[in-house]
Formats: sequence, C-alpha cells, structure tokens
Amino acid sequence: MKLLRPLPQNRSFEQIQNHYLVEKAIAERLKTATREERKQIYATMYDELFARVPDHQRLTRRSDEQQTERAKQTRLRLVRNFLTPSSVFVEFAPGDCVFAMQVAEMVRHVYAVDISDQRAADHPNAQNFDLIIYDGYNLDEIPESSVDVAFSDQFIEHLHPDDTRLHFELIQRILKPGGKYVFLTPHAFSGPHDISKYFSYSPQAFHLKEWTYRELKQLFKTLVFSSFYGIWKAKRIRIRLPFFYFEFSEALLSRFPPTVRRKLARYFVPSILMVVIK
Repeated sequence: MKLLRPLPQNRSFEQIQNHYLVEKAIAERLKTATREERKQIYATMYDELFARVPDHQRLTRRSDEQQTERAKQTRLRLVRNFLTPSSVFVEFAPGDCVFAMQVAEMVRHVYAVDISDQRAADHPNAQNFDLIIYDGYNLDEIPESSVDVAFSDQFIEHLHPDDTRLHFELIQRILKPGGKYVFLTPHAFSGPHDISKYFSYSPQAFHLKEWTYRELKQLFKTLVFSSFYGIWKAKRIRIRLPFFYFEFSEALLSRFPPTVRRKLARYFVPSILMVVIK
C-alpha cells in the first residue's frame, strides 16, 4: 500500500495500515447494511475496533493528561457562552466522557449519549450526569423539548448518510424552543480526515460521509429549525460569518482540482462549525 502522507510520530506503518484495514472493513459492513443491521454493528463496532487496534489514539490519549486537558478546553470554548447553571446539556458521542463530566460542574444536568460505554474503568461519576447507551436511532430516555444545548464534536461524519436526517430530527425533538445544537465536523473539501487519509483521497473508514456547508443547508431547509449559522474556526479563532461566505468559498474551491482544493480549503473552510436553533 502506498503512503500518501507522513506517518504520525508515535505510530509505525504497520500500525497505521492495520488501523486502516480494520476500520475500512467495518465501514464497508455499515455501508451495505440495513437499518436494523446497522443497529447491531453500532453496538459492537468500537469494541471490535479497540480490540483489534490497541494503539488507537483514543486509547493512548487517555494516558496523556495534557492532551486530554487541551481537548476539554477546546470543546468548552465552543459551548461556554450557551451554558447557564440551569441548562440541560446533551453531548453525542462523548467518548471517554471527560468533557461531559466537566460540563456537569457548570449546568443542571448532563446526558452523554453514545453507542457504547468508552469510559475508563476509574471514571468518576456525578449525580447530575447520565450516560445513555442507545442504538443510534431511539432516544426515549430524554424527554421531548427538555434540552437547552446539544453538542457533538466529530460525530455526524460517522453517521450513515441515510441516518443523518434522523439524527437532526432527534435533535429537533429533544431541544426546547430556542435551544441550540452546536456541532463540529470535518469539511469534505480538505479531507479525508479519518485514518484513510494515509492511503486514499476519499473517506474509506469510519467517516461514512464528510459534509459541506451547502449540503447541510439543503438538509436543514427540509427540517423545522428556526435558524442556523456557521462559524469560521481555526485553532483558537472563531468568527461568525454570513452563510454566503461559506457558500461562495465552496463554489470557488469547487473549480480547483482536488489536490489544490484540499490545500486551499484549510484556509477558506478549515472545518464545519454550525449552530442550529430550534
């Protein structure tokens, strides 16, 4: 297999190749599965991944306290201004739940929603924190119109394209009127962003679809949200811009060959950060 970019410092070619092949095989099962079959795969896919890829960065990062703290602070900057002591907060795909537990110190209640329990064995708990393991579709544990702020970071790209609308319908159901869903996801033009970036020019692994702002706008126009907006984000910089900026940038970038577009996109649309309001 040909390597398309330099290896990370802490992983060998064999480790990266194994990670890619394992994720790609599971992703291919997901892509061809029915919705009922996807429920079964969702329930076990991360257990299978971590068992077959013990050097996965989610596992190694848990032992790096500085990296964990940086990740928490990065996420907190995205939602801090929307939180109050009376807020009900939901995080989708919370992983090790470290960030969700941090938010629990600031709000009335936190729900962490995931397809499996990925917490460390010594993970602390709190009375105002609930981890909900769901099948990717049904979330009856959270009452309708009860959530002030929902959040996800690097999540919707993992959804099967047929399931993305269902996810936003679920968000619509649980948010209070005026409630906000803040989500961050990679931009398709600068991808792929999953492990397949080392061997492919398109997502082949757990990123089942990487999105553009234009595609998400078309999706939201079919749903009953009151408004939405985009934020230009790179490192610590966040700037709310007219949506026209993102659409114009994508139209301009689409004229370039993929290799050039990928490099330019890092400056014009480095990621997708949106706030959707019920």
